[in-house]
Amino acid sequence: MTADELPIGRRVARWRVRRQLTQQMLADRLRRSKSWVDKVERGVRPLDRYSVIQELAQVLRIDPELLLGRQRPVTVGTLDGVDDLRAALARYDTRPAPAGEAEQLRRLVGHAWLSYQHAHYPQLVRVLPGLLDAAQGTQTSELLVQAYRITSSLLVKLGEADLGWLAADRAMAATGGDPVLSATAAVSVGQALRALGRGRLALAATLAAAEHLEVDRRRPPGEWAVGGTLLLQAALAAAGCGDTCRAEELTERAAGIAGRLRGYDDAHRTGFGPVTVELARVVAAAEWGDAGAAVRRHPAVVRRAGWRLLPAECRGAYLLDVARAYLQLGDVRGAARSLVDADSIAPAEVRCRPSARTVIAEVARAHPAPAGVARLATLVGLTR
Repeated sequence: MTADELPIGRRVARWRVRRQLTQQMLADRLRRSKSWVDKVERGVRPLDRYSVIQELAQVLRIDPELLLGRQRPVTVGTLDGVDDLRAALARYDTRPAPAGEAEQLRRLVGHAWLSYQHAHYPQLVRVLPGLLDAAQGTQTSELLVQAYRITSSLLVKLGEADLGWLAADRAMAATGGDPVLSATAAVSVGQALRALGRGRLALAATLAAAEHLEVDRRRPPGEWAVGGTLLLQAALAAAGCGDTCRAEELTERAAGIAGRLRGYDDAHRTGFGPVTVELARVVAAAEWGDAGAAVRRHPAVVRRAGWRLLPAECRGAYLLDVARAYLQLGDVRGAARSLVDADSIAPAEVRCRPSARTVIAEVARAHPAPAGVARLATLVGLTR
């Protein structure tokens, strides 16, 4: 029997084994019971809802069409080098960095941040294992925290949220109790927990860190920006939990901070400002289920003067969220426009992320498929 002829439950079991997951591990990531997974794999429980198939595919890091037997095997969101990153995070036998190496490491960390902000993910995934090895031997907490933060952000992008959470946790452990470094690490913790579907934990972690920073109002603007970023992360976590009032309150607090910032040195790589607050309003609305409000706000956001000054990664990720909002409304053409715009700004954001491939697959099923998205589907291997 060929792979295409297998029942869908057998395909789930085959990909689960390939991903080195037990039935219990898969059940935990889906927030379902082990019995449910066992019944699916044995064909006792039918998989007849596409949303459930999408959820399974995201956890297994494959395209949903592959579970349906309609597509050749293409691993979703995996780039050469992710296994090397996993190995780097598993190493504890670090060597002390030679004297004078800190300045070179600082330059490498700065270059890695730029690669991330420009969405150069294929290059970054190759560089980070070596950077982590070098950073783990340094005595400079700031550089080690930044290296772990970049690693966490990239892994979350690539659908490896569990590894992203590990890197974020390592960042937190490396802060040495420094309140500002702890706050920057908490941003990564919140992102990873949200990607894992742990919205309440993300809300608690980011809000606690933000309020800790707010105790001292004499902090410099760059540190206030960290606090504002934490408030936005907390707002998105609250929105994902359906707590609309809390999300709006937190966003307003972040907007108050953004309104007081003027031309600060973004040493902590937050990118925080008035425009990012408006982006968060759109994404939060989509998160709590008001896609109509999200797409109504969207045109005004991209017309703002600061939109084009945002990093390519930020704009590409935002446009993917907008594409999902359009899909919630059944507006395939709106979703297609957002996808094509995101690809023109940050190609790797669209072509390397599992969540983006799922959106492309949904839009590409339209008859006829929008031309730009049909091309994207071919580029990422979703068509024969």
